[in-house]
Amino acid sequence: MKIIDLTHKIEEEMPVFPGTEKPVLQKANTIEKDGFAEVKITMYSHTGTHMDAPAHMLDQGTTLDQFPIEKFMGKGIILDFSNVNVKHIDVNALKVHEEEIKEVEFLILKTGWSRYWGTEVYYKGFPALNDEAVLWLTQFQLKGIGIDAISIDDMDSITFAVHKKLMEKDILIIENLTNLDAVGEEPFILSVLPLKTKDADGSPIRAVAIKDI
Repeated sequence: MKIIDLTHKIEEEMPVFPGTEKPVLQKANTIEKDGFAEVKITMYSHTGTHMDAPAHMLDQGTTLDQFPIEKFMGKGIILDFSNVNVKHIDVNALKVHEEEIKEVEFLILKTGWSRYWGTEVYYKGFPALNDEAVLWLTQFQLKGIGIDAISIDDMDSITFAVHKKLMEKDILIIENLTNLDAVGEEPFILSVLPLKTKDADGSPIRAVAIKDI
């Protein structure tokens, strides 16, 4: 068995969605002064590698703490669009993988954008799902869809239509994944456990891929 970490480290100087404050990690106690170390962490619920609940954008949408724990683990596959120079991932690009998608619970879109983490390029230009593609994906029994970019919607979107179409079907959205090159093309088990926070609209996660070798 091989376990691969797909998570960006949370630190004060890290990319966040435009308009969001960066996290603050403040030393509250130290071993020298108090005999123990403790850090006060202040951050938004959608910081770093994180998960969106339907409650993030839908009134009366499901919160993360309302889902059973099984919702956050399952068989996954990565579709590689990192060498495709397109603005949107359309339905035709997905249909060639229909048989693979039928067999999994998590679909991860690899854009290659994680290599731009920490630069201004990270915020623009990545391929995102279009409306037709996301509607087609909602017919499958997917627990979640992830991407190695800052959003599953185009950054120019003001309606967040892709988010909302997935949320209406209680499909989790996972953003800011990384290290997808280490996973490969074969199916694997994905674990994306969020913090168990009351009424959670989202949460940072520790995303890992588990592969048989």
